[in-house]
Amino acid sequence: MIDRRLVALTAPFAALYFIMSILPGIPVIGFPGITIELEASVASIFGMILGSYAGASAAFIGTIIAFFYGGATPFNLPFIFCPALNAFIVGLIFKNRSKIAFTLFAMVIVAFWFTPVVHPVLNHWYVGLAATFDKIIALLLMVPVTRTLKTRGVGSEKAELRPLGVSFTLLLLVSFIGNQADSALGSTIFAIPPVYEVIFGLKPDVVRWLFIVSPFAYPVIRGLQALISASLGFPLIRALRIRGWIWS
Repeated sequence: MIDRRLVALTAPFAALYFIMSILPGIPVIGFPGITIELEASVASIFGMILGSYAGASAAFIGTIIAFFYGGATPFNLPFIFCPALNAFIVGLIFKNRSKIAFTLFAMVIVAFWFTPVVHPVLNHWYVGLAATFDKIIALLLMVPVTRTLKTRGVGSEKAELRPLGVSFTLLLLVSFIGNQADSALGSTIFAIPPVYEVIFGLKPDVVRWLFIVSPFAYPVIRGLQALISASLGFPLIRALRIRGWIWS
């Protein structure tokens, strides 16, 4: 049976994603031209509150609206499912379906190692390592995070989020995992020839170089996106719990 509360929140959350997408990003100091995308941060919140399917739907609908509003350029089209994966992974974690989340996240990471930019592996293994080491860290973090969530009862019917402290830290880590899942899918998609050659007009060596330098900026960006997500999601979840809108 469809929960009416999920349906009621999916549309405004999709609208929230769109609104965040048209706001200017936060510039990253020391990296001209690189900004923190606010909409990527709220996708994690969708998974926390709406769950995996409704959260991913809200993120996907919001992404579609933002895509067409922004002019529907081919450069953004390949990555249109990335925010939805973020929300889906976070939703699975909060629903105590961490094994599915872990497997799905791991498959995306492994898929990158089968892309042409990493092959032959003996020659370009460092490209794969540079592009996926932070995603692997996020994947491994899922184990202690999900165990702690079960212990604390977060995401269950009797859960009570505590003021800041451990619960905020857990939200921060879960958001980091979700944002890294988004990044992992985006990296894998970007590393296939139809995307980097046809759409972006780049040669394999240029793409390899981009992945090699990516650790200098993107792990920090994903961490800051997670901080924004936890900072927004923590009080929102508390408010919805008080009003009885959070379900198990």
